[in-house]
Amino acid sequence: MFTIDLSIKNTAFPMSVQRKSAEDAEAVYQLILAAMRSGNPDLVELKCEGKTEKKVAVRASEISGVQVSQKDGAASTSGKPPGFAALAAVE
Repeated sequence: MFTIDLSIKNTAFPMSVQRKSAEDAEAVYQLILAAMRSGNPDLVELKCEGKTEKKVAVRASEISGVQVSQKDGAASTSGKPPGFAALAAVE
């Protein structure tokens, strides 16, 4: 499973969707890059293959970064979730 994380301006947490294949994840990545390069405030709508009820729509002009990562069957050795930055919990 591949996760595509979107970093949104003025938002602390990334938005993400999943794709089952590397080819599908790359297609979404290229779609987002093209939207970011256009400079238009058009909406980018994405659906999640992993959780079919999960959908997200965001203005392309508000996307500040995109990342693709692969989730393998083994647990992560670093203990950090995928995303742009690991945030420490404040108690």
